[in-house]
Amino acid sequence: MKEILLILMLQLVYVPIFTLRTIFVVKGMSVIAAQLAVLEGLVYVFGLSIVLSGNPSTIAMVVYAVGFGVGILLGAYVERKLAIGYTSLIVNLEKKNEELISFLRNEGFGVTVFEGEGKDSKRYQLELLTKRSREDELILLIEEYEPKAFIISYEPRRFKGGFLVKAMKRTRRK
Repeated sequence: MKEILLILMLQLVYVPIFTLRTIFVVKGMSVIAAQLAVLEGLVYVFGLSIVLSGNPSTIAMVVYAVGFGVGILLGAYVERKLAIGYTSLIVNLEKKNEELISFLRNEGFGVTVFEGEGKDSKRYQLELLTKRSREDELILLIEEYEPKAFIISYEPRRFKGGFLVKAMKRTRRK
């Protein structure tokens, strides 16, 4: 029974490390990814050796697989909590809401406003870039002022210059 619990625990450590390593690789944070890879390799080999040592039982293999699935859920949860990186939001509005724009700017968000032509009338588009950790907060603020806003969120891979980069440089100097 100890062996079965150990297999489960190892999977609950291994898979979230695997998930985070993959995310760090995708985000170009290769040093952290390499460090996690070493830890991941150790846990993986140790866990697999327990499963395959001697006479591997069906229960041990099933627990290994179930642990992998639960580990994926755990890794996704940890990644959401870490909220690594940035998110870009495009917000489409029917009317130019100066109050919302001023409020967002006062809250530290860089807001770029565009005027466009929709099917039936003018439309206004707000473009914002923020840390992923503030994405939910930002969407709630927008919905508070503009419940009918159409919001698209995506994760930019690279960016250069602009309001956010200047703010990050000021923060680093302090």
